[in-house]
Amino acid sequence: MKAVLLLSGGIDSPVAGTMVQRQGVELEALHCSFEPFTDDASVRKATELARGLGLERIHVARIGDTLARIAEDRDAHRFYFVLQKRLFYRLADRLAEQLGADVVVTGENLGQVSSQTLSNLSTIETAAGRPVVRPLLGLDKMEIVDLARTYGSYDTSVGPELCDVLGPDKPATQSRAEVVAEHEQRLDLDRDLPPVETLTVSGNPENPAPVA
Repeated sequence: MKAVLLLSGGIDSPVAGTMVQRQGVELEALHCSFEPFTDDASVRKATELARGLGLERIHVARIGDTLARIAEDRDAHRFYFVLQKRLFYRLADRLAEQLGADVVVTGENLGQVSSQTLSNLSTIETAAGRPVVRPLLGLDKMEIVDLARTYGSYDTSVGPELCDVLGPDKPATQSRAEVVAEHEQRLDLDRDLPPVETLTVSGNPENPAPVA
């Protein structure tokens, strides 16, 4: 079985990736960068985490301009993180279609952040075209940190993440799929998405090279 792992630069997603690898699942990693509103530090960090997972390549979508459309819309902005995650899911599903992957794997953990309440997870999952596997769903943060240390990804993962760079001060913790979908359609979030770039993870982690 093959899976697309949504790989951030944080602690959770590489742990989730290792857990499914240990069950014999082949991984392809997708990282969503918020460039141009951030630099490429998250790409370099995710590339190093992909190397730790034993992967030869990582797929990168630079979607900052698309996310900015959410931040600029007063009504949609409070659902920013839900809309963001739904966009991640659609990108992962498209990549899975290209690569012949069966499922999407995430590091989501119930209740850890605003997008991971039961209500919001339910809304996010309606955007998925394939089954979503969440190995960490019922673990608490310290259990995940302990696993990251055991698996050797903690030192690379630790540090600030930039997922909230365009987010609201008070994000919605409850949502309905039909309301969120209306915002997506109104903002046309799938319009002009950048192509997903494939980078090699061998060689210099400071300068990952595009796959020819």
